[in-house]
Amino acid sequence: MKKIKIGQIGIGHNHGHEKLLAVQKFPELFEVIGFAEENERWIERRGEKKAYVGLPRLSVEEIIARSDAILVESDVWDLTKYAKMCVDAGKHIHMDKPASGTLEDYKYVLDTAKEKNLVVQLGYMYRYNPAVLKCFEHIKNGDLGEIYSINAEMSTWHNPTYKKWLTNFGGGIMYILGSHLVDLIVYILGEPQKVTSFLKHTGLDGVDFEDNNLAVLEYDKALARIFVSSVEVNGFGRRQLVVSGSKGTVNICPLERPMTMTYSDTSIAVYGCTDKHIEIPCEDNTLHGRYDDMMQDFYAYMIGTKENPFSYEHDYLVQKVLNEIVGGVRFHGKNID
Repeated sequence: MKKIKIGQIGIGHNHGHEKLLAVQKFPELFEVIGFAEENERWIERRGEKKAYVGLPRLSVEEIIARSDAILVESDVWDLTKYAKMCVDAGKHIHMDKPASGTLEDYKYVLDTAKEKNLVVQLGYMYRYNPAVLKCFEHIKNGDLGEIYSINAEMSTWHNPTYKKWLTNFGGGIMYILGSHLVDLIVYILGEPQKVTSFLKHTGLDGVDFEDNNLAVLEYDKALARIFVSSVEVNGFGRRQLVVSGSKGTVNICPLERPMTMTYSDTSIAVYGCTDKHIEIPCEDNTLHGRYDDMMQDFYAYMIGTKENPFSYEHDYLVQKVLNEIVGGVRFHGKNID
């Protein structure tokens, strides 16, 4: 079995450490050559985490030169910059999300990768959520009929320190968490005809940013709603994806920890004013390694034994729609505190 030489650029992304730990679980697939981080503050804060201990710290240029594939896990505002360097050098990338820079910068990365037949895998974690994958199966099989409604929520309660970090981004929490939901909706319904956003500032904890947000995506017959908040008490427990069609409905709530999925179709819910559904058992992948399957797929995409279901065109469209929701990618600063 061919081993892929892999390195990591950046340790500043919140899930970068867990990604590298997942890679290290599969030494038969990957040879980890080291990591690069240009911000000493991240070295101070995260350099002693388990995945990095004993690994060589190299320059960005050394990581690119020595690797076949690269995990791009930098601060969000630098993701596209480093991704461009990697694809220009002919390297496969796993890139965390959402993209930074201009939409044109990101399109260059995707177009270059496609031209060179390079893998680009985005770090949208719900692509590997077992309940979401079962929902995709129901849609593909026609069990839900024609999809006319999606309701997606991904809220939580954030402390003031994290809220200050979110002030870096135009769109605030919608840019960071809402992007996960845009990814799923675009995968199911494609490009919306119209996007309407409501980006509200509560000012709670004395931090001013878009922390209470709603977006409505309009299609020919369907509506999709995205709600994300940084100020919802127990918002994590209400994270949900509800997909409704002419024949049935899938309701995943919570999305994880615990993961609960119910299914109902016209043979189950035969009366309009009753709650009739069945619960679909799903193993919560966050309990044993959220990114294990993702990293194994990254390997399979690179050696050609599996095709990435999320195309270059899909990934571009996700960023395009996200930009429309938040009014364009804008970075207000580079505060990691």
